[in-house]
Amino acid sequence: MKILLVEDEPKVAAFLQKGLTEQQHSVEVAADGPTGLRRALAEPFDLLILDNLLPGLNGLDVCRQVRTQNSAVPILMLTALGETDDKIRGLDAGADDYLVKPFAFQELLARIRALVRRRHESPSPEIILRLADLTLDPARKLVQRANQTIQLTAREFALLEYLLRNQERVVSRVDILEQVWETSFDTGSNVIDVYINFLRKKIDKDFSPKLIHTLVGMGYVMKEA
Repeated sequence: MKILLVEDEPKVAAFLQKGLTEQQHSVEVAADGPTGLRRALAEPFDLLILDNLLPGLNGLDVCRQVRTQNSAVPILMLTALGETDDKIRGLDAGADDYLVKPFAFQELLARIRALVRRRHESPSPEIILRLADLTLDPARKLVQRANQTIQLTAREFALLEYLLRNQERVVSRVDILEQVWETSFDTGSNVIDVYINFLRKKIDKDFSPKLIHTLVGMGYVMKEA
């Protein structure tokens, strides 16, 4: 697999390049944001491993600009910033996963395998998901309620799609973390509650009936009443 590693710390970059090369990956290294962005847009890569705190252009901006070019390359963000808000910003910028330094190399390999599996999974036939006057079109990435188009981030869209595919069924926070984030946030993190609130403001606040319901101690369920 051809990997672009954008990391400004020489020792970290050398360690990761050596370890990934030993796993039969081809690894190219960029030491700053602008160089990483140019390389990411100029060459085809199977994976982008991106540090957040980069000279010249930070990792979040690199990630956003790569996604703006409609690049579907999987992006794994590495950072020393481990607060929930930092993770949310990284995922909203377009990262597929987020790994906080320091980390075990074996965990990095596991995250890479998960991203590769996700990329190569055969998509199921797309159908328009409906609940009351809410519709979600997976193929067109379009959400509407009462015929009004609602703008969602990629993560909000993925969360809403998961809830709609499991409507009338209670899903726990652990279920959501495993199925939507495919990552290992601390189970005490409030990232799920934050995103549920984002969705409620966009699809429930100005509409009736309310569709997202909280079951204390159990999780969430999407239903009409």
